[in-house]
Amino acid sequence: MKLPHTFLASALLLAASTAAASDLQTYIGQQQAGFSACLSQKKQEAIKAGVLPARAEQEFKNLNFIPRVIELDRSQPEFVSTFPNYFSKRVNQWRIDKGREKYAQHKTFLATLTEKYGVPSHYLISFWGLETNYGGYKGNISTLDSLATLACEPRRARFFTQELFLALKLMDREGLSKSQMQGSWAGAMGHTQFMPTAYTNYAIDGDGDGIVNLWESEKDALASAANFLWKLGWTPGLRWGREVNLPEAFDYSLSDKGRRSITEWSALGITKADDSELGESDIQSKLLVPAGASGPAFLTYANFNTILRWNNSEFYGIAVGQLANQIIGGAAIQAELPELPTYSIAQMAQVQRQLNALGFDVGGADGIIGPATRKGLREFQAAHGLIADGFPSPETLDKLVGLNTQ
Repeated sequence: MKLPHTFLASALLLAASTAAASDLQTYIGQQQAGFSACLSQKKQEAIKAGVLPARAEQEFKNLNFIPRVIELDRSQPEFVSTFPNYFSKRVNQWRIDKGREKYAQHKTFLATLTEKYGVPSHYLISFWGLETNYGGYKGNISTLDSLATLACEPRRARFFTQELFLALKLMDREGLSKSQMQGSWAGAMGHTQFMPTAYTNYAIDGDGDGIVNLWESEKDALASAANFLWKLGWTPGLRWGREVNLPEAFDYSLSDKGRRSITEWSALGITKADDSELGESDIQSKLLVPAGASGPAFLTYANFNTILRWNNSEFYGIAVGQLANQIIGGAAIQAELPELPTYSIAQMAQVQRQLNALGFDVGGADGIIGPATRKGLREFQAAHGLIADGFPSPETLDKLVGLNTQ
């Protein structure tokens, strides 16, 4: 008896995820076993990189391996959540209402920041809300321990080693203790979750007390965020993007083919979310369809790229922009957010391997849906009479798994 494709897809993807979970626990055990030897080497590297010898001697002997950090690194919501699930958990009525409250509370101070740095106040509030619930949860993991764990893990060892060394230098520069330095699993700190590099280069004194403290001072955090975005290239007077409507039988491959002017998008039949005309403009924008053809579409502008330099996730960027809009009374997303299945990184890696096996080249099987994977999915969908939006819909995966089991 031939099993339905839906059953086959679910069973095979579940098997891939279960095997990967077992492999991950084995891998974490191996990393923990080598942690002490890694720290000995990192301590010498830290001193050569300019960390004070006394600081290195004091801190390295007290660093701890945190298995949970590796698990969280492999399950970041930007990688494993669908856009509807990600967005609805972040741009909710509580965050909108609390954002309006904080916006009103800091209105005068925020106006001075906008005048100096060109970043509108509602964006600063939005970043703050998404990073820590306006300071309600700044993280409770030791920054030094999390950075040491990731610095000794090969996947991004170079990046986190640099962050660890900068965190140690910050202890002396800002008079911080290990117990004070609590944050996210990845080492981000304070109200606006700055990594040590950002803290070192962009954190400033916003409340005028002569001290930079991103954990305790809301004004320090907001001023630092404004300074950060300005130096990342924020364009004053330009919004992040907007929701749009796409015409029937739209060519979804255009969402991965670079930027076009507003005039060009308008000529292709794209309208604003309320069906009014986009108008004519030379402003360059990129089209995003984060939930595939069944979900909303967005045109994003240069400031969206600046947002991505804070957190390189399109889901995050849309959430920042939309929350900022709604804090000042803008409309919610007009399109319905579809209910979509959530796939793990291991499951997406299996999908990538299957696409490669069928001749649709997506590169390495890393489990992350990037441009190459979307291109391969679109080509597969077009070849099999499906909507070619590059999105791993249940229909697409049913067809894909079915072909691989014939």
